Amino acid sequence: MGPDLHRRLTAELIGTGLLVTVVVGSGIAAQRLSPDDVGLQLLQNSMATFLGLTVLILLFGPVSGAHLNPVVSAADWLLGRRAGTGLVGREVIAYAAAQTVGGFLGAVLANLMFDVGVAEVATTERTGAPLLLGEVVATAGLVAVIFALARTHRGALAAPAVGAYIGAAYWFTSSTSFANPAVTVGRMFSDTFAGIDPASVPGFIAAQVVGGALGLLLVVYLYPGVAAAARDAVVPHRPHREAS
Repeated sequence: MGPDLHRRLTAELIGTGLLVTVVVGSGIAAQRLSPDDVGLQLLQNSMATFLGLTVLILLFGPVSGAHLNPVVSAADWLLGRRAGTGLVGREVIAYAAAQTVGGFLGAVLANLMFDVGVAEVATTERTGAPLLLGEVVATAGLVAVIFALARTHRGALAAPAVGAYIGAAYWFTSSTSFANPAVTVGRMFSDTFAGIDPASVPGFIAAQVVGGALGLLLVVYLYPGVAAAARDAVVPHRPHREAS
């Protein structure tokens, strides 16, 4: 593993960790500040996530692309593998591992800051076809937005656009838009407003994978030649390509 990949994996681990810290930490704060108003809690949580995700993409995008999401990394690999762009096989596995570890550490950090039990596991059930459909929709839209921007050379808009999409999807999807397996795993380790119980996690991740595939099919249909732009997701970056 060369130094460039080390830097990219570090960026993905820290970036995903901080994303989960933003989601979980703002969820805990919202629950404490507005204990009797779930709608206000969701507003506070979604606004913090929108702003935090925007900043994280700006910070880590030039290093790793700021995927911060195994579905996005897998889509990048699928699109670019024939065109020789995007991640190679071992990189996408490494990205996903770094993102997942980061998600767990991000939840632990939020729990420590708010003096919540570090070893607690979420008990909030998130099951049923409507919620899973919400995850399919949320993830499909996320993937479509990211690669449409890359294909049309509007990567400079990725940070606010992706942040705005996730912030909006908190409200227009029944699942409140997890749309990210690493974030889903991280949120399993916080028994708070933002948590998800372990039994609900496999269904959510399966829905996210389906949504990612549908989003990819949509963007390939709407934007022919999108494979050439795989290396520009989420933010244009030019890492040294190491031997696969």
